[in-house]
Amino acid sequence: MKKAKQLERYFKGAANHWRLEILFLIEKGDGMTLNEITRVLGCNIKTISEHTRRLVHAGLLNKKYRGREVEHSLSPYGQRFVSFSRKF
Repeated sequence: MKKAKQLERYFKGAANHWRLEILFLIEKGDGMTLNEITRVLGCNIKTISEHTRRLVHAGLLNKKYRGREVEHSLSPYGQRFVSFSRKF
């Protein structure tokens, strides 16, 4: 069982509609780059970059560097959070 402070980090990390959209999108297409996320969501790359950074900091996303590109995938807690969000 996670402590309240640990749960707070996950909830605050996902507390934005863009961040939730990013999590739901990456659930469908694991390994998406920043450019792909931006194209699909139709948002500014700087905005998406900041939101993915916050999701990584919250422990909901993982980043993997592939040359000049960065691939994003859900962390195990990110997968649980998306599953919880869909049920909620």
